[in-house]
Order: sequence, then C-alpha cells, then structure tokens
Amino acid sequence: MFRVDPYEPVGTLKPLARDIWIVDGPVIGMKWLWTELPFPTRMTVVRLSSGDLWVHSPVALSGGLKAELAELGPVRYLVAPNKIHYWWIGEWRIAYPDALAFAAPCVEERAAPHGISFDRELRDAPEEAWAGEIGQVLVPGSFMTEAVFLHRPSSTLILADLIENFEMAKVHGVFGRFLMRLGGVAHPHGSMPKDLRATFYGHKDDVKRAVETMISWKPERIVLSHGRCYEENAVAELRRAFRWAGIGGA
Repeated sequence: MFRVDPYEPVGTLKPLARDIWIVDGPVIGMKWLWTELPFPTRMTVVRLSSGDLWVHSPVALSGGLKAELAELGPVRYLVAPNKIHYWWIGEWRIAYPDALAFAAPCVEERAAPHGISFDRELRDAPEEAWAGEIGQVLVPGSFMTEAVFLHRPSSTLILADLIENFEMAKVHGVFGRFLMRLGGVAHPHGSMPKDLRATFYGHKDDVKRAVETMISWKPERIVLSHGRCYEENAVAELRRAFRWAGIGGA
C-alpha cells in the first residue's frame, strides 16, 4: 500500500536523559479496514532508583538489545499501556521470567488467546514499586483505556497511541501521506488518530481530566510510540493535541 521508514538504528538503546532511554523497533502492519497500515514502533526504558528496569511497550527483543539492557540493570517491570501495545510481552516474559507484567484494563482478555498473561492490572494511580518516580493516570475510552506515565526525574511524559506524529519525509507514497494528514497525525501537528478519537468522544470529560493531570505534571518532553517525539514545549503540545477534548490554551 505504502511504506513508512523506521527510526534507524532499531533495536538499540538511545538515551533521552539520566536513567531514561528509548528503543526504536521495526515497522509493523496494523489492520485497518481492508488493508494494513505501517507503524514504526518505540519502547521506553526507565532505570529506577533501585537499579531495576521498567519497560514500556516492549518492541522486538534481539540478542544485542538484551546485552545492552543487561549492562543497565535487571528487567523487573513490563508494561502494556493499552490493548494494542502488548504483542511482544510474551517473548519478553520468556526472556525475563522474574519480571512482573502489568497491563492496562482490557488488555489481558485480548492477549490471552495469544498465550500472553499478566500479573497485575494497571490502576489510575502509580504502582507501589515505582510510585515515587513514575506518575500514572488512566485515559478511558469505549474501545480501549490507555495508561499514561510521567518519568518525574526527567519530566518525560510517555504515551502510546493518544498522540501519533508521523514525519511526512518518512512516509512513502502520495496516498500514505494523504491518509496521515486526513487522520490528523502528520508532524508537527500530531494528535490522536481521528478514527481512534471517535471512540473517546463518549468519555470526553474523563479524557479532559486525565490530560489536565498530565498538564499539571508540567512535562518537558513527550515520548510517542509512533512517529517523532516532542522534545520540547510538551505542555503546549498537549493543549494543542487535545483541544477536541475541551482543553484550553495557556
């Protein structure tokens, strides 16, 4: 249909700030109507003060990545932030049998037929294991609920699908670029894809409350799972991207 370039190099740690890294993964195909849309993937790794590693939305695990992680510390927590972002949890659980796997509401029932299980369901408050270092809030919708996180020491907000921000230079094909613009996910004006947004309209008050919580955290940057991250002006980008939910300007 069309092609989207990955964020090379893939499968290797890329530092963001002290004790936080991203890892860009392969481009995967997501079913949409009669076809599949290509999505670059990205995970986030946080090293807690205990030395344990917290992994958000794991991507494909290679031997090289496993070796890099071993130099940082033990992988202790695996996080599936919504019902679309769980696919590689299974192979990570095999590689790290001592790690605890956490999932947003409704993820486990979707993952179970694929043999993927979880230890705990994420709540609208941080888990005790990371409460002092990572903030947490749930954003509920009719199709899915996403768990959003803030790495407090670096003021980094961590999202999965609530904002997508595709760079047109990485999207090959006129039709692909047209779809990205139509869906409201073209850089620099990334936002929640309009089809996904429709599933949150019945929960706009909940979305607004959650985004207001994110804004109150005063993040400096936003890590996204799909597309270019926002390296600055995070609060302004949140206000812009969630105007549809009733979020006003500064």
